[in-house]
Amino acid sequence: MSEDKAREQQTVVDHLTELRRRLVYVLMVFVLVLVGAFFIVDPIYHYMTINVLSGVIIELNAFSFWDGVGVYMKISMLVALAVTLPFTLYQIWAFVSPGLKPRERKATLRYIPFVFILFILGLAFGYFVVFPLAMTFTGTVNKELGLVETYGMADYFTFLMNIVLPISLLFELPLIILFLTQLRLLNPTRLKKMRRVAYFILVVISVMITPADFFSAFLVLIPLIILYEFSVVLSGRVYKRQQAKDAERNEKAASSN
Repeated sequence: MSEDKAREQQTVVDHLTELRRRLVYVLMVFVLVLVGAFFIVDPIYHYMTINVLSGVIIELNAFSFWDGVGVYMKISMLVALAVTLPFTLYQIWAFVSPGLKPRERKATLRYIPFVFILFILGLAFGYFVVFPLAMTFTGTVNKELGLVETYGMADYFTFLMNIVLPISLLFELPLIILFLTQLRLLNPTRLKKMRRVAYFILVVISVMITPADFFSAFLVLIPLIILYEFSVVLSGRVYKRQQAKDAERNEKAASSN
């Protein structure tokens, strides 16, 4: 085996070892936060069982012995995910930054804080806007059909998580598009050309992450489309600045020659 191949294999092993080490760090922090989250689940649970629009406490029922444990685990995992996210982003940054060019490293570092901010905004939008509207709509339909509303706690929180969590993740869309524009992998012209395809993908995503009813999917689809169009606008601004800098650089190069 040649020295180059031996060094290459050693480098790969070193990278995999470092990746495993950082994943272990993330897992350890996640587990610690998860355990700590159990002590604050009770007030969060009672807050999340209040109708955001009316302030009425929703009566939930357990239809199996494990419903309460499952709901507590879901809430704890959501809290742990939100709290651990900044640490996870730091570990990802520390792992990939040595292999990035200065321009890529600067762009990545600039956008990392906004990942957490957009995640929290997505959680807030999903919980305070989309989820209450979905609950109001389904409750109205049930009353018109003369149904007695008896909610199971597991179904209630599954319905809640299926709406809130995906929306919070999809709120990262503008940041992803901005980052790819900063790296010159995307531009507003390309985004406008692929608008129909993007809309179709967003429709598929909205149907997949919501319960099987048209209204919930529609509630999720609208903010996704707004986010995409907002991303196109932001991408256009970044692209214009890039074009201006390129023109200025070309003028300096021409004048120096």
